[in-house]
Amino acid sequence: MSEIQYQVAKTVKEAVKMMQAAKGKGYVLAGGTDLLVQMKSGMRAPGVIVDVKKIPEMTTVVEKKGSFTIGAATPAAVLGENKKLKKAWPGVIEAANLIGSTQVQGRASMGGNLCNASPAADSVPALVAAGCFVNVQGPKGKRSIPIEKFNAGPGKTSLKTGEIVVSLTLPARPKGASDAYRRLIPRTEMDIAVVGVGVSLTMKGDTVADARVGLGAVAPTVLRVAKAEKALIGSKLDDKALDAAAAACSEACKPIDDKRGTREFRIKVAGVMARRAAAIARDRALGTKGKK
Repeated sequence: MSEIQYQVAKTVKEAVKMMQAAKGKGYVLAGGTDLLVQMKSGMRAPGVIVDVKKIPEMTTVVEKKGSFTIGAATPAAVLGENKKLKKAWPGVIEAANLIGSTQVQGRASMGGNLCNASPAADSVPALVAAGCFVNVQGPKGKRSIPIEKFNAGPGKTSLKTGEIVVSLTLPARPKGASDAYRRLIPRTEMDIAVVGVGVSLTMKGDTVADARVGLGAVAPTVLRVAKAEKALIGSKLDDKALDAAAAACSEACKPIDDKRGTREFRIKVAGVMARRAAAIARDRALGTKGKK
């Protein structure tokens, strides 16, 4: 095994310089729950590991006028303890709380879950539904990317050499809005999603005024399903609208066969999970049911 340099960054600028100097052989250590496992298995061979856990900007949650900016290395366990964030985005927190075990969540972060670029990442469909923006900094400055455009394929992101993800921004919520995340896994706990669906709704009375749908584990990247959103907007979330949204999610699937499920199974389950997540998001937005 070749020598690996371990470096600790105290600021975002330091981290960027370290990553740029690594010339494509640098890896960010946020929680390490993916990276260390991949190194052990031989999947990754970093020349430099840049630890960003000492950077305050990357390990805190900041609320401003209803919008939340979440440091990319903030542990999932910390997010689950943030009452304001959990109230505004219960579906996002549901997804974050499914990243590994309770012990893993003490280290694992949504930024790391995103940058690992797994199509089955639990937090990403919920973040797509939330309309999240990914805040990136690199040698050429800062930029924000809609989260559905961030990943380029399994294990691949749109980050350029020297760039790192600093934070994730969730927009302020209008009144009568909420979200939900639902997934299917082969086991009862700590498994990879066969299908994961995030739905965010804004209700005006009993009518859907706005909707976003994120679909995971059924294509090379997590998808935003515009056709499903269109089916929900303007409806009272009756069976016809739910059926149309479910059909749109199934239609959007481009899954593989693997040990967790066949293509046909994933396509079917995508529609079922979309219906469930939409109904829970609606109930939460109206303050009735679906709070669990």
